[in-house]
Amino acid sequence: MKKLFTLIASTTLLTANFVFADDMVPLKTDLPKPLFVGTPVQIDVPNLEPKLTKWPEFSVPAGSVNLAKGKKVTASDSEPVVGTLDLVTDGDKEGDEGSWVELGPGKQWVQIDLEKEANIYALVVWHFHNQSRVYRDVVVQISDDPTFSKDVTTVYDNSAAGKDRPYLESFYGKIIDAKGTKGRYVRLYSNGNTTNKLNHYIEVEVFGKPAA
Repeated sequence: MKKLFTLIASTTLLTANFVFADDMVPLKTDLPKPLFVGTPVQIDVPNLEPKLTKWPEFSVPAGSVNLAKGKKVTASDSEPVVGTLDLVTDGDKEGDEGSWVELGPGKQWVQIDLEKEANIYALVVWHFHNQSRVYRDVVVQISDDPTFSKDVTTVYDNSAAGKDRPYLESFYGKIIDAKGTKGRYVRLYSNGNTTNKLNHYIEVEVFGKPAA
């Protein structure tokens, strides 16, 4: 009887795992056109991720959608140098002038209000892709607290204190694994880049499902 129970339990677990795996689908999004302007600059950043040559393979639960599209964006810099904050979630990922918002020098952040709590599985971020560059101290956090003073989950951190590697900007963007973290607000930090001290955002997509 004990052996039968163990067999049934094992079969149930295997079936559950199969269903879960079968419910995962490739993350897909519309990519902007490749765009590079000027002479490529040498990037001298230690521990840099390999340059992307194709869209990475990444899976999310079936039914996941971009919850950030058209949502309200706030920032640490209330008067951007160039552009407006709504550009971060307007769906335009092109690298042409007029498609990005430029925040002042130093450590800055943008924050997206998803309007309700969600299970977040992935983010795709485009800072700037008409030139090869690396943005410094990129940190991505999720919380239900709009002030990010409590209950904060960090899903990406390539600052000196973090464990993630810096990466080269490209038209592929950067996929960040959010691991199903629950939250209503998404905040993204940066601290200048290898070309200048300013901070840019073309688009941020947040893939997930509204929390039950």
